[in-house]
Amino acid sequence: MTESVRRTGDASPEQRLPEWDGEQLHDGVGVGEVDGELLGVDPVELADEDLIREMHSLHRTRLDTLRHATDSALAHHLRRTAELETEYLARHPGREVDPSRLRGA
Repeated sequence: MTESVRRTGDASPEQRLPEWDGEQLHDGVGVGEVDGELLGVDPVELADEDLIREMHSLHRTRLDTLRHATDSALAHHLRRTAELETEYLARHPGREVDPSRLRGA
């Protein structure tokens, strides 16, 4: 999709993706909403158990979303994944690393 398509009113909903800068959406719509639809609970407000459950759900649907969802659904999925994973890392900066996941030197 080109930038010119984003700027015109002729774009389909799938072509009118909000811009995500890692902090917030840039699409002229209220923060936390796209096309009047709420995008989810702020990850900061989620309990650890809820945060993990949300990440499980996103990762479970990742390939299907990547391969078959509309552009707007994929953009939402990417944004939400980034939000949740950023919050997880902020809460667990010294997370345990499984030694079996390390590559041999």
